[in-house]
Amino acid sequence: MIRQTKIWKSLSGSGKVSIVLLLLIVSFTVGYHLFGSETYRQPSGSSLEAPGLRHMMGTDDLGIDIAAQIGHGAGVSLLVGISSALLAGLGGSILGILAGYYRGWKDKLVMGLCDVVMTMPQMPLLIVLGAFFGSSTRNIILVIGFMSWAGPARIVRSRMLSMGKEAYVAAARSYGAGFFHLLMKHFIPGLYPLILVSMIRIVGHAIVAEAGLSFLGLGDPVSKSWGVILNRSINFPGIFFVESWKWWVLFPLVFLLVLVVSFAFLGRDLEKIMNTK
Repeated sequence: MIRQTKIWKSLSGSGKVSIVLLLLIVSFTVGYHLFGSETYRQPSGSSLEAPGLRHMMGTDDLGIDIAAQIGHGAGVSLLVGISSALLAGLGGSILGILAGYYRGWKDKLVMGLCDVVMTMPQMPLLIVLGAFFGSSTRNIILVIGFMSWAGPARIVRSRMLSMGKEAYVAAARSYGAGFFHLLMKHFIPGLYPLILVSMIRIVGHAIVAEAGLSFLGLGDPVSKSWGVILNRSINFPGIFFVESWKWWVLFPLVFLLVLVVSFAFLGRDLEKIMNTK
């Protein structure tokens, strides 16, 4: 508890605001899933109804509540972001640990793969892979995770090389400590802050990537993610000639920007705190 309090005090104003906003979005999507899980696909009002007491964010062309769609879409975005970050962060970290510890040809192989992945144009490749593997949420998570593991692998490998030169690691090795002992006692405690920051950064990247794919029509059409909502609203005939764009387009766009920027500010502050330590 004391440690969490110190971290909170170390955060900048933007970092604290980001945490509050993230908690509000999480609370919104949890509350929606508890009390209105079916309203995101069932008409509950007239077509293109303006925001009011009954529908606080209005309705779309089918009369479906936009607030309910955004609540459901927040869950989809967080699922894709966190799952992709876990997949890329843990997978890349494992490869980085192995490359930094064993070095030699294993290190060259992993770093060569990192170079290949990092030099690829990400968005065009995401579009191609998304179209090839299909538009399910699971496939989007796998594709984004595959494209995002190189960053954590490089960071962890670099830290492993520097930790391998530390006196306490050399002392542990002189007493016969093996890889798994060093990993649990020394490497993981020194690596987990870097891995955490890397994963937070990947969450924001994955949310933007999923929204981009869905906006282009390559996302799961039944998921009602924010990208799907934007795709449907932008493609509505004459959307910007009627008043409905003010709630059908702006609300999901604002939620998307707030979520991504909050993760970016939080990741930046945590990185500064970890570097200070």
